Amino acid sequence: MFGPAFAALDLGTNNCRMLVGTPSGDSFRVLDSFSRIVRLGEGLHSTGCLNDAAMDRAICALHACAGRLARRPVRQVRAIATEACRRATNGPAFLCRVKQETGFDFGIISSREEAELALESCTPLLPCGDRRALLFDIGGGSTELAWVRLTDGHPELIGYESLPVGVVTLAERWGGAGFTEDGFEAMVADVAERLQPFEKVHCIAREMRGGGVRLLGTSGTVTTLAGVALKLERYRRMAVDGVELCSQAAADALAHLRALGREGLMLHPCVGPDRVEFVLPGCAVFAAITRVWPAPHVIVADRGLREGMLLRLMRADRLRQGRRRDPCRS
Repeated sequence: MFGPAFAALDLGTNNCRMLVGTPSGDSFRVLDSFSRIVRLGEGLHSTGCLNDAAMDRAICALHACAGRLARRPVRQVRAIATEACRRATNGPAFLCRVKQETGFDFGIISSREEAELALESCTPLLPCGDRRALLFDIGGGSTELAWVRLTDGHPELIGYESLPVGVVTLAERWGGAGFTEDGFEAMVADVAERLQPFEKVHCIAREMRGGGVRLLGTSGTVTTLAGVALKLERYRRMAVDGVELCSQAAADALAHLRALGREGLMLHPCVGPDRVEFVLPGCAVFAAITRVWPAPHVIVADRGLREGMLLRLMRADRLRQGRRRDPCRS
């Protein structure tokens, strides 16, 4: 029934994720997916290297991915590592171990490629007719920003930035203080200050006041806020991906999460015990972004690097297949 399968693996600071898909029109049909919190960047902020327990957790998750792929013929696999392996002094050595033990050949991508892959997957969610878009991706170890020019719906990356703050780095830096009013505000102020150089270069706030600018977020933080705003009894991707939250709904959802406290967050169906330490740091990044760039709405994307990788793999494969069918083509 299906065409060739392709797989994309994303090893981040907090999560190990895999997505397997087959081409379907201009997009793809999902055949399998995997996501596990591995906390690869645990302690990285203070030590500068990946610790043994974190690496073992990641290896265990990747063995699970390898087992899934062994049951399905896959034409091509791309595996990428992001901020944790970029920053860690032992990142390249760890990825050598990954290849020896699991067979996956991971490449460490640049922050620019992170922004480009996120943009590739999220472009279909941007309405036609807008002039600009600001895409943000709140990760475990960093937050990526992409400032985009839109021409007849086609995006062009005109500026990007990778801030060295994410949900894991903020959680380790602030700890329990992030659950207090003063600590949370301090996190927001810290991130907002880090956003200022990007704002000074691109004058995004002025562009927003002129209209025709969209704010689009892709991360667990943003999808969690959407799930809370929609009052979902359990998280459902189909209900969240592409939804447009007004600024007040997003602010109310953020305030609700802050009011729950640690115990309430553990019990919330859109959070749970595995993510309780990371939700408020992510909310602080979101609050800082919307404070520096106040937009009337935020488009929520439950998609990102893996989807971008699959789209690129499938497009390249179509080009290769076309050349094989037309050997005279220059």
